[in-house]
Amino acid sequence: MTVANGSDPKDGNPPQPPSEGTSAGPAADHRRVAPEPGTANPTVADLAAGYAQKAGLHRNSAGHVDMLKSAGGIQGIAESILPGLVFLVAFTITRDLTLSLVGALAAAAVFTVVRLVQKRPLTQALAGVVGVGISAWLANSTGKAEDFYVLGFLTNAAYIAGMVLSIILKWPLAGLLFGFVRNEGLDWRKDPERLRVYQLGTWIVVAVLALRLVVQVPLYLMGEEGLTALATTRLLMGAPLYILGLWVAWLVTKPAPQPSKPSSSTD
Repeated sequence: MTVANGSDPKDGNPPQPPSEGTSAGPAADHRRVAPEPGTANPTVADLAAGYAQKAGLHRNSAGHVDMLKSAGGIQGIAESILPGLVFLVAFTITRDLTLSLVGALAAAAVFTVVRLVQKRPLTQALAGVVGVGISAWLANSTGKAEDFYVLGFLTNAAYIAGMVLSIILKWPLAGLLFGFVRNEGLDWRKDPERLRVYQLGTWIVVAVLALRLVVQVPLYLMGEEGLTALATTRLLMGAPLYILGLWVAWLVTKPAPQPSKPSSSTD
């Protein structure tokens, strides 16, 4: 999915954990690059720039938002969805918790092997294996299939707390990420209106994460009876909903078009 930028041809795209490096092109030449360790003392702007790059911000040379690439591409989305889908299908058919957990772990491990073959960065795939491994351990320890999803609740809650704190401290996460891509650096903090819209953009992402908990926690509390609905909503409210939330936050925080200066004429 790509969205045209409404004001700055060097406008960028929302974040997701990277599967590859940032996109190349004329727009990338103007990005602030965090200094290499040991070469200089990094400023707050440098740290924000470095985090934004690691967050997988992507834009093409035309200055359009590349939502799919920012989400890690088709492979990145599959890595986040497939292990949970395998667990759901296996447990629904067999009602065997151990077999279902092994299937989910195997699905996560396959993506690591695929990335090794492709010679691509392993960070996202390894994080997925670790996450599925912890989830499997929790479910196996309690003997409750629904506990496979507890880690996701805790992670969600931690992200919400971090984003709300960034809003309170007037360093909204949306501003740190989007402001870097839009070549605003940290100048947006000096403009009360830009600060306000970046706080609003961060609240939008918080609302998406909170919605997951509001919908899924009651299903979790139903035990095995609510497992199918919990697993299904977990898939639907995962990457697709998160991408939508980021896209809306990106649009809401778009700078207002600057009025064009009248051209001067000479006699």
